Amino acid sequence: MRLVRSHFSHEIQFIGHRKQFLTLSAILIILAVVGLVFRGLVFGIEFTGGTEIDFYNTGDITIEQMRAALEDAGEQNATVQTSTTEGSAGFLVRSDTTDPTTASGHAATVAESLGLSSDNYTVTTIGPDWGADTTRSSVIAFLVAIALIIAYVSIRYEFKMSITAVIALMHDLVITLGVYAWFQIDISPNVIAALLTIMGYSLYDTVVEFNRMDENAKQLRDGVHHTYYEICNYSINEVIVRTINTTIVTLVPVICMLAIGGSTLKDFAFAILIGEILGTYSSFAVASPLLAIWKTKEPKWAKLQQKYAPEAKPADEKAAGSQANS
Repeated sequence: MRLVRSHFSHEIQFIGHRKQFLTLSAILIILAVVGLVFRGLVFGIEFTGGTEIDFYNTGDITIEQMRAALEDAGEQNATVQTSTTEGSAGFLVRSDTTDPTTASGHAATVAESLGLSSDNYTVTTIGPDWGADTTRSSVIAFLVAIALIIAYVSIRYEFKMSITAVIALMHDLVITLGVYAWFQIDISPNVIAALLTIMGYSLYDTVVEFNRMDENAKQLRDGVHHTYYEICNYSINEVIVRTINTTIVTLVPVICMLAIGGSTLKDFAFAILIGEILGTYSSFAVASPLLAIWKTKEPKWAKLQQKYAPEAKPADEKAAGSQANS
């Protein structure tokens, strides 16, 4: 199908609002970085090593009583959070104790002082070596994924597309981590798995748009020419309904997991929810505009931009052209 210039007048002007989109993304990234620097990420014991004690069916015991019992038992620096298990109140306690025997002894002492039985708590202890291995594996998985993305998109399309796709991925991941930093939500292996999944969703939406741009750019013939901005915007409009439908259908089970799933599922679902929304947004608001800006600097597209988008010409060149026409 040959592109016809009249088609462009009926489109949603995604690229026309590229400055606003990129400004919004820049603000979100700045907020995320501020959260990461000043609030920091809270890593679960799977990464740092330590002990997690889950107290449930604790009745009317207050958080102050729990903290006092922990200090008396020898857990001086434990963090305590309230929790709910199957409708019953409880507490989630984390400490840096890495010896299983010591951790179990502390938990038993706390339970006894608060009138709880051994059925009211579970103890999970992870050593520092296991946490270090988990961290190293997560970093390697992330770097390998980025390398494969760059290689695939560069071979299938072009290098510029691979770089802008990775920038969009980093945009999604940094903002998602910023949310975790601001709200001090624990980073667990489930969250890392979700972040890697987010990369897949974000890349999918971006590649769908890049594929249409690549095909439409090859259709320039018979004296019909368009700027890369026009091709980019036209391509986004061609696939945006498909992208939104895919996102909505994918979000339904994620929202269900977040609403009624257990704590493990909620960790995964929350990261996926944020990531999918950001992935859909970044495909048309970050990746595609950045690619269009970069491509327009190429001699071929720069020439077409000057010829078919006179509003992009410098003011003095416009004035000269007007005088020549008069």
